[in-house]
Parts: sequence; structure tokens; C-alpha cells
Amino acid sequence: MLPSRFLTLPLLLPDTLNLQTFKSIARFSTFDTSTEEGRSNERHRRIFLTAAASALAKVVSVGTTFVSIPLTLHYLGTERFGLWMTISSVIAMLGFADLGVGNGLLNAISEANGKDDQGAIRRYISSAFVILSSIALVILLVFYLVYPFVPWASFFNVKSPLAIQESGIAVSVFMLCFGLNILGGIVQRTQMGLQMGFVANLWLATGSILGLCAVLLMIQFEMGLPWLVGALAGMPVLMAFLNGILFFGIIKPGLKPKYCFICRKAMKKIARTGLLFLVLQVVVSVGYTSDNIVIARMLGAEAVAQYAVSEKMFSVIPMILGMVLSSLWPAYGEALSRGDGQWIRKTLTKSLKFAFVFSLPLASIMVSFGPSMLSVWVGHEVAPPFLLLLGLGLWKVCEACSAGLAMFLNGMNVIKVQIILSSLFGATSFILKILLVGEIGIAGTVWATVIAFVILTLLPYSFLVPRILKRKMVQNNICS
Repeated sequence: MLPSRFLTLPLLLPDTLNLQTFKSIARFSTFDTSTEEGRSNERHRRIFLTAAASALAKVVSVGTTFVSIPLTLHYLGTERFGLWMTISSVIAMLGFADLGVGNGLLNAISEANGKDDQGAIRRYISSAFVILSSIALVILLVFYLVYPFVPWASFFNVKSPLAIQESGIAVSVFMLCFGLNILGGIVQRTQMGLQMGFVANLWLATGSILGLCAVLLMIQFEMGLPWLVGALAGMPVLMAFLNGILFFGIIKPGLKPKYCFICRKAMKKIARTGLLFLVLQVVVSVGYTSDNIVIARMLGAEAVAQYAVSEKMFSVIPMILGMVLSSLWPAYGEALSRGDGQWIRKTLTKSLKFAFVFSLPLASIMVSFGPSMLSVWVGHEVAPPFLLLLGLGLWKVCEACSAGLAMFLNGMNVIKVQIILSSLFGATSFILKILLVGEIGIAGTVWATVIAFVILTLLPYSFLVPRILKRKMVQNNICS
């Protein structure tokens, strides 16, 4: 458990919380940032707007997920649905394919924004555009060169003729959307670094709605799995590109990527930070997103459906937490650049309490009433064991606390410590998953994650975080 000094106070809003204070930050006009109070209020205002837009995006995302899963499960059947979930997990594990450049860009922009350095922001965006364009092009070229030689049906362990026929094509469509999304992510990372995440979230919500509409259309015309994949994964990519056209063309034309702004020094800074994030993303992906792949290889694609649907129900918890916590990453970075140590300490305290207090009741409800909720949601095709539900509930509480810590550590640019602990966690959890799945079935994956996470992540951070905060304040000459 985290130290008690981190688990006090309400989340994010100023200490003297009242209706008048809330109304003062819930506005579209900016505060005067020439004073410390004004900077703090402006930071809270942007966090509030980002959280509100993120809430809308998450509600839409949860809604589309809860509507699309039972529809696609019944339409595709358990094996083809399990194939879809497994392909999604493979692509999720490739989330590090941008070599961490997206996260490096976010940190660089938040730092430059804290210093009001518009020239640096332009150089970072243009330099990142060149890097990410090259990465996306190389990934797609390599994939389509090796695509004909990979036995996709054997890899995903599918048996039915239709699933065998669709597996390779579905992966190809997913990969195309994935590669394009690397490039489309530039505008989202830029907006997050500028604490304008509320703009990106509104576009994400639009993409989710259109994606669901496209899936319904594909089902109506009885199209195959590759078409459903393209509908659900392609619409968010399209919205990301439209967001970029509007943002760089009309809202912030001065930040539009240009050749003259490309800077070798900026590229090195983004790449250096990005490399650390790359290593972190790789090791985290092994522990966080390998469940479906392990289950598919050991138990078959049908077993993936049992696990994936149950996990989707519990995923509501981190989705909702993401409404607030994701906006803290750039805010921490900007506050550190401005030397606002008191705000950092108070916000960390509040965010950790919120994550724990919010996740525990929700997880308990889902563990207790999970079978009934799943029965209403998807019918009787999915009947998870209690051991799986209990493990998922515990994991989501752990994951909630981890999210609050990750936003702080990322904003402080403390990546090496995360890499070391996440490497130990990822390797240990992966080995435990293989062992426990063989012993207790699909529940073994999540219990392996919980055991490794508590021992190798939460306990070490309970000792390290206070020291990290103190060291950062000393390094930046910040008064606590």
C-alpha cells in the first residue's frame, strides 16, 4: 500500500473548494499567468477542461465498447471474436513502434510551454514529424514485405475455415491503421503537451462514435472480420488526421510542421527522451498486454473471448480514471519548469487518493455482480470463473494507483527508474502467466500480473516516490 501521507485531500481542485472556486476555473477564458496564483488557476482550468472532454470521450468509448462487443460477439462467434481480441493485443504490444518519439515530443513541448518558448515548440513538432513519418513508412514497408510468409492462422491458433481465411487479412488492415495512427498521433501529443488535451479528446469521441456507426453498417451488410476491423480502427485514424488539418491549418498555423523548423538538436532531444520511453513501453507491454496472446497460444482463441469480455467490463475503471489522470502528465512537466513545487506535491497527493478511493468500490461491485452483469451484457456465451473476476478486481485497483504514479513520474521525466522496475515486473509476470495458466486456467494470467505488480512495482515505489520528489525539488531549486 502507498504511504498514508499520499492518500489525503480531494483531487485536483484547490484546497478551499467551494462552488465559487469551481465556477472560477470552469471557464473557457484564460487566467493571467504573470502571478503564481494565476499560473496555478490556469493549470487547474486546463486540467478541468481536459478532464471534462476526456470524460466525454471515455463515456463515448465505453458506450461504443459495450454496444459493439455483444454485437460482434454474436455476429462473429467466439473463435473469430477471440481472433479479433488477440489481434488487438498484438497491435497494443506494438504501441512502442513509434520508438517513444510521441512521448518524447509530449515532454519536450510541456517543458518548452512552461518556459513560453514558442520557437522550441515549433522545432520539436517539425522534427518529430520527420522522425514519425519515417518510422511509420518503415514499419508498413517491412510488414507488407514479410506478410506473405507468416502463417497467420497458426500464429493465432484458429481452427475454423472462415477464421483461417480472415486472420491474415484482418491483421493487414489493423496494421495499416496502426501505421497511419503513428503519424496522426503528432497532433494529439502536441495538444496534450500544450495542455489542450480537451481538443484531442473531443476528436477521439467523434472517432469512437463514427467507428461504432461503421461497425453497425458492416454488420448490417454482413461483411467479414477485416471490414469490421477497418471500420472500428480506421475511423479514429481519420479523425486524427482531420484534427491535424484543423489544428495546424486554422487554430495554430504557426506550429504547422515546416522544413525550415527541422532541427538536429531538437531531434536528438526528442529521440533521447523517446528512447527511454521506448524501453519503458516495451517492458510494460509484456506485462500489461500479453494476456490474450498467452491464452490464445496455450488454450486457443475461444478461451480469449472468455477472458477478453470479462476484462473489457473491468476496463471501465481505468477508462474513467484516465479522464482526469492523463491531463496531469503535461501539467506536472509545466509546473516543474516554472518551479511550482507546492502544486506538484499537493496534486500528487490528491491524485493517488482519488485513484484508490474511486477504484476500490467499483472493482468490488464488478467482482460481486460480475456474472449477472455479463449475462445481461453479452448473454450466456461468456461465463468467467470467480477466481478470474476476483483477480481482475484486484488488478484494476493496483492499476489505478499505478496510473497516478505514472503521470507524476512521466511529468517529472523520471524514466530510468520506471524502466528498471517495469523490466522486472514484465519478465516476472510473463513467466508467471505461462506457469499459472497451466495450473488454474485463464485466471492465471491476471493473478500472475497482480502478484508481480504488488511485489515489484507498488512496494518499491512506496519507498522511492518521496525520495524522487525531494531530489527533483533540489535539482530545480524548488521550495516545497
